[in-house]
Amino acid sequence: MMKISNLKSKISNRRFKKGFTLIEVLVGTFLVLVIFSGIVGAYQLGIKTLNLSKNRVTAAAIAAGQIEKIRNLPYESTGTIGASLPYAQGILNSSTTTIRNGVEFTIETQVKYISDDADGGQGIDDCNLDYKRAGVKVSWSGIFGGEVQLATDAAPKNKIEELNSCATQPGGLLSVQVFDAIGIMVASALIEIFNPVTEEKITDVYTPAAGKADIPLAASTYKVVVSKTGYSGEKTYASGEIYNGQTIITPEKPHLIILENQLTQTSFSIDKVSSFSVDTLSSWGTDSFFDSFSDESKISATSSTVIIGGEVNLASTTETGYASFGYIVSKTVTPLNLDKWQEFSWSDFEDPATTTLKYQVFYFDGLDWTLIPDADLAGNSAGFTNSPVNLINLATTTYFELRTKANFSTTDASTTPVVYSWQVSWRTNNATAIGSAVFNLQGAKVVGLDSSDQPIYKYSVDHTSNPGGHKDISNLEWDSYAFSVAPATGLDLVGIDPSPQPVSLLPDTTMAVKLYLDAQNSLLVTVQNSETLEPIFSAEVRLYKTGYDKTQYTDEKGQTLFIPLAAAVYTLEVQAPPAYSSFSTGITVSGDNTKTINLQQIE
Repeated sequence: MMKISNLKSKISNRRFKKGFTLIEVLVGTFLVLVIFSGIVGAYQLGIKTLNLSKNRVTAAAIAAGQIEKIRNLPYESTGTIGASLPYAQGILNSSTTTIRNGVEFTIETQVKYISDDADGGQGIDDCNLDYKRAGVKVSWSGIFGGEVQLATDAAPKNKIEELNSCATQPGGLLSVQVFDAIGIMVASALIEIFNPVTEEKITDVYTPAAGKADIPLAASTYKVVVSKTGYSGEKTYASGEIYNGQTIITPEKPHLIILENQLTQTSFSIDKVSSFSVDTLSSWGTDSFFDSFSDESKISATSSTVIIGGEVNLASTTETGYASFGYIVSKTVTPLNLDKWQEFSWSDFEDPATTTLKYQVFYFDGLDWTLIPDADLAGNSAGFTNSPVNLINLATTTYFELRTKANFSTTDASTTPVVYSWQVSWRTNNATAIGSAVFNLQGAKVVGLDSSDQPIYKYSVDHTSNPGGHKDISNLEWDSYAFSVAPATGLDLVGIDPSPQPVSLLPDTTMAVKLYLDAQNSLLVTVQNSETLEPIFSAEVRLYKTGYDKTQYTDEKGQTLFIPLAAAVYTLEVQAPPAYSSFSTGITVSGDNTKTINLQQIE
């Protein structure tokens, strides 16, 4: 027993002396790093907050000292060295530095003249430099950088001091009013003044609630830009300036000239931006009535036939076998927006030796359903055996609704013909999306005239719809807009909704626009399941020949439109993997063409 006890003790001691495994060491090290990273991060955050707070207090004290210095200066000395209107000249440095607690602080001082109608002046009085507004910004850089800003106003003691300002810094007054589309003043619009040669900003001003700002400026020429977030913008232009690749010779709103002791008044119009939601469409489309016989919901009459599991057969009994004759009649096909009938097609099976299937088309003559006469549909009285049947020549005024009939017969009671599906298609006045269509959108507002005195439009941009035939155009200012299509695209703009052009776009609105396009030649492809005749979404359709190769995808109707096309023979390939087998055929395109492709589902 002693030996066994000693052995267990030795094993236990060996296990204890073995220590941690490598994985345990790595996990432990990772946990320690996570904990200490949090501690170090918290420590660094504390240091940053402490330093930021300390520097902000110091900067506030420096800024307050500078403000106090400005308040104690004589009015004529309150300004910065070498400043020009609208900034005041004086004895202060516009920028200087100081070091406090080992940190370098930059002190920036700006003193701007304010013109105020409250002193009784309307635009220009004896002197439009009514008082001064001083701003001080103290900033520091580094990891914990920041800034503090303070401001104060300085007013002249009397009229003499005010007049001395105008004598020291002679200039004029720019009075800017900002209106919206209906003439109401726009508050808080940003007015920016630039040197038109150097593009250096002279100053910027926000309009007050009244939408008007008076800005003292030295005698010179200035570029003015007016803007507001969510609004359109407006600005002045120079002769010779390039705008959207065109040279402005005569600007609609030229740069503004300020003369000494003169009032220059101007106004700008801005308003909330709007947008167009544009669909590019053909002026026609196709639709169809189809039945894959999953039930009897699309059947109006039957005789000696049965519908089971997507098949129509002659009725049968155990004793006598299949009936010799029978028929089915579809429900009434009543298209909406019928333009013209296209074709009647079917999928069936016959044993040529014993069974026969013949199809006929009926119309309602006001009293009863009657066979369409052979004069209008040749071969209808005898019945059709080859699919499809062309219905294009049927007058829609007479034949605005149809019914189809399948006549079954067999000479052998053990066999029956089978109908799997049938379909009647027609062309409608309903639109079909045209993807990747290029069109131009042009507003009526102009920025000036070119060397031929032709207008240079503020907005004139080419756009391309997405593959689904849609384009959203945002950030547009209110205006009258015209849509057009260049002849080089091969498309013609044949209609627009709303009409007529130009289309008026109001501020802060989104307007839906439909552009109806056409071409001399096109091909509308419909892809559907060969068994159910349901449309196949996102099937890949490739149409190509020498010099042309384009791939498009079907929409939720199983359709895609190739437009424009040259009249020629093309190869058409369709695939919708992995559920369907692929398909390829040659097709002749001339005029507006349609093609229905039935893909077989892979089991």
